[in-house]
Amino acid sequence: MTSPPTPPNRDPGLQPERTRLAWRRTTLSSTVAAVLAVRAALHGGVNAEGIIICALCCALWLGFLAVAHRRITTLAAAGTPPPLTPRHATTAVLCTVAVAVCAAVLVY
Repeated sequence: MTSPPTPPNRDPGLQPERTRLAWRRTTLSSTVAAVLAVRAALHGGVNAEGIIICALCCALWLGFLAVAHRRITTLAAAGTPPPLTPRHATTAVLCTVAVAVCAAVLVY
């Protein structure tokens, strides 16, 4: 019986690089969404509700930015990067969902 063929060697540096670039794209998308949310909140004039939503969007954006920056820095370090911790993954997801909720509130 013959052994199965061994898979070809792959470059371990490509996957972290792709993941790092994906985090950068997601950060850029999050920045655009936060700017558009602030613009929509203040479009009809400055009021208390708009200021609160702007502050919330900015805080959520900063939270996501902190997680993304930490992950990008980790991926850029030499060696095999550790997996994303559940706490950081949960923070990124909650910030994204909360920005979506803010957008839904702004639409109505």
